[in-house]
Amino acid sequence: MTKEQIEAVLERVKTWPQERQERAADMLLELEQFGEKLWLLTDEERADLEEAVREMERGDIATDEEVAAAFRRKL
Repeated sequence: MTKEQIEAVLERVKTWPQERQERAADMLLELEQFGEKLWLLTDEERADLEEAVREMERGDIATDEEVAAAFRRKL
């Protein structure tokens, strides 16, 4: 990503609702603190990912309709 692209995204962020801007800022601050270190998963996160892989291997995945419905729900 170029410096110009980053600046363009940051300008658009300023137009987002306040709560969304705050979430974006929190994520950026976390990345800044993270630095160049490897991301270490907790045991629970690793287990969740391993289960997700097993579900995909079994073909136990959401349909397009289920995914669309999930995105329509308010968070």
